[in-house]
Amino acid sequence: MKIVIAPDSFKESLSAAEVATAIATGLHEVWPQAELLCRPMADGGEGTVAAVIAATGGEQRESLVQGPLGETVTAHWGWIAERRCAVIEMAAASGLHLIAPEQRDVLRACTYGTGELILAALEAGATQIILGFGGSATNDGGSGMLRALGVGFEDANGQALAPGGGALAQLYKIDLSRLDPRLPQVRFEVACDVNNPLCGPYGASHIFGPQKGATPEQVQQLDAALSHFADCWAQTLERDARDYPGSGAAGGIGFAAHSVLNASFRPGIELVAQISNLEQAIIGADLVITGEGRLDQQTLHGKTPLGVALIAKRHRVPVIALAGTLGEGYQRLYEHGLDAAFSLAPGPISLATALAEAPQLLRQRAVDVARLWQLAKG
Repeated sequence: MKIVIAPDSFKESLSAAEVATAIATGLHEVWPQAELLCRPMADGGEGTVAAVIAATGGEQRESLVQGPLGETVTAHWGWIAERRCAVIEMAAASGLHLIAPEQRDVLRACTYGTGELILAALEAGATQIILGFGGSATNDGGSGMLRALGVGFEDANGQALAPGGGALAQLYKIDLSRLDPRLPQVRFEVACDVNNPLCGPYGASHIFGPQKGATPEQVQQLDAALSHFADCWAQTLERDARDYPGSGAAGGIGFAAHSVLNASFRPGIELVAQISNLEQAIIGADLVITGEGRLDQQTLHGKTPLGVALIAKRHRVPVIALAGTLGEGYQRLYEHGLDAAFSLAPGPISLATALAEAPQLLRQRAVDVARLWQLAKG
């Protein structure tokens, strides 16, 4: 019997690799002879580096970079030597989790540290860089990242702009003369599960700004600043990418990635699945088990369980999902290849207990699934 275990991480609890191991432990109790293939997954956000490293045998590296408000942070990134490929989660350097709630300042937060991680990858000799977007504290259109890579931004008085999205309203001149010359030799791929434009009611500021602490007035201010930012780039590059799907990702860093880095955009789960050879593993399998911390209608928007189910469906392999909780609308996943879903909680349980006992709960539920599967197969 061949079973593929391809979950995402359980946020604030377990990495995808740890989730897969816990599930495999439970299945092994019932099926000691089964071939269990663990393929930790991610969708481009938190856990992407860990999932890729686990799937490829790559190495984790770390760099001291500038955090979203200028503080020094230690950011981890992935390196796959044989492919000369770096995997970078922008949240590792520019993430919301790096700032205490009372200190968040979306007008000043910037992506300079993400640019420093790209520089570290260039120094390592990368010819391919995968960028995972999500969880950002920023709304600066990727201007901080571009500054780290050599782009100059000046106001009408010839002074360098201050960091952050708020200052973009004063942008007058863009100087590309010091842009790192190694960038054109690198293939950039963005793992992204949103298709928002840069500006407007569905853009970075309006949709994601409030999550980062922006007030209604600041949302309007940031949206106008990003629109001006896009105008300046349109004059500089003689093309306008503000409406490119995904330009609004992670506070508009998608705009910079597309406009300046010439990055291609793909759903994060597709990229991770390709790197980990998930489809090849699923071919000929008897069962696939996936999962994430919360399974609900949001999972339909490019999250890991949906991506895994779609691949398995192509090969007519049944898929079961294990989740910390089952939220509203999770049943819609049954229309897209998922065959069954189970919550880990055995009854009323606090969030703290669920997080602490996640490995045991996953193992127990995997045992239950295996026993039920065994009964159904006679």
